Amino acid sequence: MLPIDAAAHASRWRRRHPVDKAVLGLGLTVLAISLPPWPGAALVLVAALTVLLGPAGVPGRRLWRAYRVPLGFCVTGALPLLVRVGGPDGFLTAADGGAVRAGGLLLRTSAASLGVLLFAFTTPMSDLLPRLVRAGVPAPVVDVALVTYRMSFLLLDSVRRVREAQAARLGHTTRAAAWRSLGGLGATAFVRAFDRAARLQTGLAGRGYDGTLRVLVPEARVSVPFTAASAALLAALAALTFVLEGPLS
Repeated sequence: MLPIDAAAHASRWRRRHPVDKAVLGLGLTVLAISLPPWPGAALVLVAALTVLLGPAGVPGRRLWRAYRVPLGFCVTGALPLLVRVGGPDGFLTAADGGAVRAGGLLLRTSAASLGVLLFAFTTPMSDLLPRLVRAGVPAPVVDVALVTYRMSFLLLDSVRRVREAQAARLGHTTRAAAWRSLGGLGATAFVRAFDRAARLQTGLAGRGYDGTLRVLVPEARVSVPFTAASAALLAALAALTFVLEGPLS
């Protein structure tokens, strides 16, 4: 199980309905990309961090380990806006207003990433995917997503076991040995993936699979007070952005 998935299963909000958390987390994401970067996205970033570390109870170290990957993409995407390629002043020069555009993009993307992480850290996929059928998503699509989700963890576990076995047999001592181990790891993972898929198909056929995977979903109801509080927070952030936009700009 991935650390973010384990955190979602242990979250304080695990028993809340996914709609409650979607209104808050995805609402923050929408605000981050629709409001002005300053001060809108900055306010969303602060609010998302506050909710994640406060009411949601996500450990700071675990949040940073998950956040640093999308943050790296955010920084990488913003850096090209700082320079201009070609022109009368040389092949590579500083872009006019590049720092403002790069900072705005970085604020938007980093705040939007936190909104998505808020939903991911509090909502296990096993709680979300089965409920998509009620939302109108075709059942075969949800079944494929469930199987893919499950198979991903099985394959990651297989890769980890093979790597540990290779390391125990000194398979990573030299560069040549590491490349041979990497090739063997890829071949083993490929073969095991097909083997697990065949066994899964045989097991489903033996249990009378009729095109729909039936799983138990924890009972949960949409909390009107929680949803109303989330909507109020989103409205307050939007209103505060427009109030502060003039003086701060």
